[in-house]
Amino acid sequence: QVRLVESGGGLVQAGGSLRLSCALSGGTFSRFTMGWFRQAPGKEREFVAAISWSGGSTYYEDSVKGRFTISRDNAKNTVHLQMNSLKPEDTAVYYCAADPRLRTVEDIRPAYWGQGTQVTVSS
Repeated sequence: QVRLVESGGGLVQAGGSLRLSCALSGGTFSRFTMGWFRQAPGKEREFVAAISWSGGSTYYEDSVKGRFTISRDNAKNTVHLQMNSLKPEDTAVYYCAADPRLRTVEDIRPAYWGQGTQVTVSS
């Protein structure tokens, strides 16, 4: 059974940085396209970033381009989201996601989700 566990959320001032991590167990990590999504209060869950199984391809939602970086370590079964220049509008619960199908990063369709980690950016 695939399990995703996020860590690294917290409270930060606008302009600050946070690094989220997600560990996958119960599956062959290198076969998954991995992604991050977020859900702000009163809003639907939205895509943030995705990375291919090899790490060679990445894809970002427009509002985070140039500020967020997704990366993965297949030897450690982990994916990271480095978030810089954070804005209050980045406040949300961030979810790690895994897609076991062979798809492009732009077409990620998660089959597995983490429990989420809260990111709060104060102004």
